[in-house]
Amino acid sequence: MCFFINPKRSSALLNPNPGAVHPNRQEIPALRARSLTSRADRTRKARHERLNGVTSFTLAHLSDPHLGPLPHAGWAALMNKRLSGFLSWTRNRVKIHRPEVLALLREDLKRQAHDHVAITGDLVNISLPAEFANAASWLQSIAPPERATVIPGNHDAYVNLPWHQGAGLWGPYMRGARAPGTAETLPADASDFPFTRRCGSVALIGTSTALPMPLFIAAGRLGEAQCARLAAQLRQAGEEGLFRVVLIHHPPFGGGAYKRKSLLDAQEFQAVIAAHGAELILHGHTHVSGLARLATPNGAAPVIGVPSASAIAAGHKDASRYHLYRIERHENSWSLEVEIRGLTEKRDGFERQGSMALAIPLLSSQAVTSTKEASPQTAPLGMAAGAVI
Repeated sequence: MCFFINPKRSSALLNPNPGAVHPNRQEIPALRARSLTSRADRTRKARHERLNGVTSFTLAHLSDPHLGPLPHAGWAALMNKRLSGFLSWTRNRVKIHRPEVLALLREDLKRQAHDHVAITGDLVNISLPAEFANAASWLQSIAPPERATVIPGNHDAYVNLPWHQGAGLWGPYMRGARAPGTAETLPADASDFPFTRRCGSVALIGTSTALPMPLFIAAGRLGEAQCARLAAQLRQAGEEGLFRVVLIHHPPFGGGAYKRKSLLDAQEFQAVIAAHGAELILHGHTHVSGLARLATPNGAAPVIGVPSASAIAAGHKDASRYHLYRIERHENSWSLEVEIRGLTEKRDGFERQGSMALAIPLLSSQAVTSTKEASPQTAPLGMAAGAVI
């Protein structure tokens, strides 16, 4: 079950009585405006927070940039699934995914204080080799590899392509530990997922649901082996008391009218989360803002999606937005503040369009004595189902 975010509605709707605290949620005081843009400022801030028993980390999340324009491709390169994608791009998508919108997002992001950027796939459109090279250059304009993490989406595996010609060009942005207790390495191939990147008290766990699919199919799959490795990495990070952020391109809910675009083994993913837990799950793919929940041993984890980073509003698809997740560790809990920043109606910049705050128990997987069956419909999130921000 997925709930969609309306950023124009007041965040007070999360709690109809502004003077009361939701019984399952702690109100978090609004953060002061930040002007900490230099690395030295961030270092001083982190040192201050460590001395006061609080660690803070701000993660920016964007997805589905669909970088254009398409590079030139001869007809031989289009005599496969790429042809349908090429026609879709030239007839429709080129009007929606605008380089100038992506440039505005990048400039706004640079003005916001953040420690790391997560990009959840679909950097390219029809998997031409030149697209991957262009995307590698674009990533450098967003952040260096040590400050950004990328996972692939279905458009990044539109057709079979040698790893070193495709998403392998972004390898430094997918560097991480492939198994608990191992050193961080670059991905060897498209199957070398998930990976864990530790950023202080935060563990970014990058998965891949990207596989070449038949014509007109945009579904994804993790696979049994990747689910098993994900379980091990979640368990290890939980035992270390880290705030676990799972990055996945497809939203972890399957079936329904959009099965041809869904995660085919969503139930298996939900079972892993139900058994081993996660504090936050981020996705893209749908090109709309989404808020949902998944059961974990310690309650429910928020599942949050963002629209395409380069899009203008079109039909039921949202205009470009990205999120800032401010994660703070306290003695017995984590606090999470989410700021939504989106394209203005005049398309001349980005603005704050909403926010929400959550409190998450600080519990390691070692402390769990029982687990619940995954139930995205019934797991309590600490806010009313379908709440808007």
